[in-house]
Amino acid sequence: MAQMQPETDTAASWRTEIAATLKLSWPLVLANLLQMLIYAVDVIFIARLGEVPLAAASLAVSLFGLVLWSLSSLTGAVAPVIAAELGERAPALRPIRRATRMALWLGIIVGIGGMGICLLLGPISRATGQQDSIIGLSTDYNALLIWSMVPMILASVLRNFVAALGRPFFATAITAGGIVVNSIANYAFIFGNLGAPELGLRGAAIATILTTLATLAAYIVAIRLNRDLNRYHIFGRWWAPDWQRFRDIVRIGTPIALTVAAEAGIFGAAAFLMGKFGASQLAAHTLALQVAALAFQVPFGIGQAATIRVGFFYGARDSEGMKRAGWTAIIIGTGFMASTALAMVMAPELLLSIYVDPDAAKNAVLVSFAVRYLMIAAAFQLFDGLQAVAAGALRGLQDTRVPMWIAIFSYWIPGFGVALALGFATPLAGMGVWFGLAIGLTVAAILLIWRWGLREKLALTQRQ
Repeated sequence: MAQMQPETDTAASWRTEIAATLKLSWPLVLANLLQMLIYAVDVIFIARLGEVPLAAASLAVSLFGLVLWSLSSLTGAVAPVIAAELGERAPALRPIRRATRMALWLGIIVGIGGMGICLLLGPISRATGQQDSIIGLSTDYNALLIWSMVPMILASVLRNFVAALGRPFFATAITAGGIVVNSIANYAFIFGNLGAPELGLRGAAIATILTTLATLAAYIVAIRLNRDLNRYHIFGRWWAPDWQRFRDIVRIGTPIALTVAAEAGIFGAAAFLMGKFGASQLAAHTLALQVAALAFQVPFGIGQAATIRVGFFYGARDSEGMKRAGWTAIIIGTGFMASTALAMVMAPELLLSIYVDPDAAKNAVLVSFAVRYLMIAAAFQLFDGLQAVAAGALRGLQDTRVPMWIAIFSYWIPGFGVALALGFATPLAGMGVWFGLAIGLTVAAILLIWRWGLREKLALTQRQ
């Protein structure tokens, strides 16, 4: 963690911060993009089964993804905790070991609960008026998919551990390996290749389970083989509790989880709204959202780096370091999203060709809707990047409660309210739902950046 030592000269400090942020963030960004490619592999293979299986998988993943992202964010509070300990008293072997162990405990507990929540997919689908053919396929797929929940959360904890300790490249390499495993497993189990049974949509769920178990095993092996990481002995005395650190992670992480639930929830709810307009619009929504989510992984990774960088200076009680770390990440993340917005406007069909053949006659309606949704996605790219990095910087200050309320308000009052109004009270239909998503992200970005700017006046930089 030598790159995190506070600087004194202003110009040199900003240059050092830019270099340090880029050095930490690019492996995280790449790992996030590779993780999205794992999901993209699923979409690519499932799309070959037809519109209805793709729509069914979309419904299942909407709920599963909401629960998974929320619970992974809860346990992800271990990252700012580790960063603050390093800033105050590196290498902090004992406190970091205990914090990571408690995060793993928490991951198992909430993961089991998350599996139960995902079993509500059927009742939710019926209550929201989804087509019977889609409900049957989605619940069948979901019944297998939920078994990947706990290992996914545990792998996320270990990813935060290696990243906060300055080894983010491990996440990149392991996720890249996951793409290979997932591709082979999908090829085998969906279509009955390589001697495997032909299981269709169920095969995609089995592929996800196998990929997740391989990823978790890879993290464990990597940590055990790396001398700098293994000295923390995070798997030693795994049965010994540290309830104070457990409570600290829950205290910091619960608002983060609810923040993510508010954002992921509106996108998940949007999928159920889109299902009311038919399989074509729901499938188009899935593809457009995949493209937008792929772009989002860059500011999301930069936001993760901001949490670690700001958290380090927060532990060191260096307010200027916090300022540099936060603003550097915000500028880098927002600047990138400007380029992705341009790509969505200039070449939407090229982006969609990652998943489907835009020239195929059978995809004409789907692609037509997806292109329209991408135009709106281009409009909110800057705000999406801004809110993601600003939230990450505030998490570095362990400021999570107010950002949670900002997210809940922004996404569910102006955001979901506009989506409902324009989607069902006007002829805009699916376009109206996407306009609502854009409004929610814009309001969240404005309020979060405002709070980051007032961090000194609000005494957020003073460690409790």
